Amino acid sequence: MSSKQKILLSLSILIIFSLLLFIVFGDNGIVDLNLLKRERDGLIEKNAKITMDNLSLYRESDRLEHDPRYIEDVVRQELGLIGEDEVIFKLKNNGEHKVKR
Repeated sequence: MSSKQKILLSLSILIIFSLLLFIVFGDNGIVDLNLLKRERDGLIEKNAKITMDNLSLYRESDRLEHDPRYIEDVVRQELGLIGEDEVIFKLKNNGEHKVKR
């Protein structure tokens, strides 16, 4: 092999090696592609969670608009209200009874 061919072969190998480095590590290379895929997968998971949350909120909103029994349960739990014909008994630690109407 002549020296001209050796130089040409070395130059070709250097160019191919440089292209491979650019493909792997350059802008929009394989490394960036993998990072973007991971980011996309995370966003897909986040989107699925938000979709499930939205569905849950829609169902609760629908129940609050149309289900009187559910509305009553929510009012009782969150506001601590009682019905007109109900009595709450609160017991003190020493055993005394207190009636609230």
